[in-house]
Amino acid sequence: MQPGTAATLQLDSLDDQALVERARQRDGAALRLIMERHNRQLYRVARSVLRDDAEAEDVVQEAYLRAFTHLEGFRGEARLATWLTRIALNEALERLRKRRPSVELKQIDTISEQGEARVIYLPSVRQEADPEAAAARAEIRRLIERAIDCLPDPFRIVFVLRDIEEMSIEATAGQLGLRPETVKTRLHRARRLLRQSLDRTLSSALTDAFPFAGARCARITQAVLERLADMNR
Repeated sequence: MQPGTAATLQLDSLDDQALVERARQRDGAALRLIMERHNRQLYRVARSVLRDDAEAEDVVQEAYLRAFTHLEGFRGEARLATWLTRIALNEALERLRKRRPSVELKQIDTISEQGEARVIYLPSVRQEADPEAAAARAEIRRLIERAIDCLPDPFRIVFVLRDIEEMSIEATAGQLGLRPETVKTRLHRARRLLRQSLDRTLSSALTDAFPFAGARCARITQAVLERLADMNR
């Protein structure tokens, strides 16, 4: 086993609090591992608010910088993923507030409740060896992403957290400061609105929506590490 591999396995065995302790000492491996574990979730949350890839990336970077320079604020009362998600969500919402007037949530919540209770089925993701089939799945994913982008803001955020990130109702309610009953209502309405533009045959691409891996993941992780290094000089 290579030394780097052994170090990674050692970090993987640490709980949130121990990993944060390493990160407080500016342990580069610990910082990188934290970002690699949470990049996709933070990006999806930010993008669900802002509907813009580049701005969502900026939010993720700023969220990590805010978190890593205030690690004393993490006391282990919540999971590290929950703490980081809250920071990213607050950053995204603040940008949204600056960008345009706030949405009147009460008006959105009065949308009729008639319709299907469940609009999207979530089968397991299949690996596609056929290039043409892979291209078709990519196009389907784009259609789904565009449909999600068209949802009203409060419905879209709940939908991304519940059906894409697969957070529990309680966790989603906690992140958004809502009652669980409100989360259920908004999720129901989000699914029903999506049903208007999506057929069940499109749903197999849902769990691939808004991918966050490869170059994008590496780019944000490296950018945050470089900015932290500059701050410590």
